[in-house]
Amino acid sequence: MALLSKIKNIFKKPEAKKIKKTSAASAKRKQAGPPQSKGLGKEPIKKAVPKKKLGEVYRILKEPHVSEKATQLYDENKYTFKIFPWANKIQVKNAVSDLYGVRVKDVKIINIKSKIRTLRGQKGKKHGYKKAIVALEEGEKIEILPH
Repeated sequence: MALLSKIKNIFKKPEAKKIKKTSAASAKRKQAGPPQSKGLGKEPIKKAVPKKKLGEVYRILKEPHVSEKATQLYDENKYTFKIFPWANKIQVKNAVSDLYGVRVKDVKIINIKSKIRTLRGQKGKKHGYKKAIVALEEGEKIEILPH
């Protein structure tokens, strides 16, 4: 056994020691601190909102609502979504900003009630739904339908 352990020690690779090397440039960066923002004039610098995909988002937003009126609202920087009945304005605002990485200015919610329709003498029911009209900040954009 002693002979085997000696042979193992001979063929064992030496462990590399981790040495942290610092260059002159990295030392200067540490002394300088975080980078300063260089804005021109009085215009504030926009911070990018990180884009996240969370399971919570898909419990609030169903799908984008595409209609003639909804496509006309794109010019006013407003987007329409079908949402679940239990969702409120704050949840919709957080869900849209997390999913698309944009800053939301305003949210309006509309409850579309169910309607009774007649087709070939048979009465049926058209289900209601809840939709949200989301207004985005100036300069923000969502690509809902690819061209």
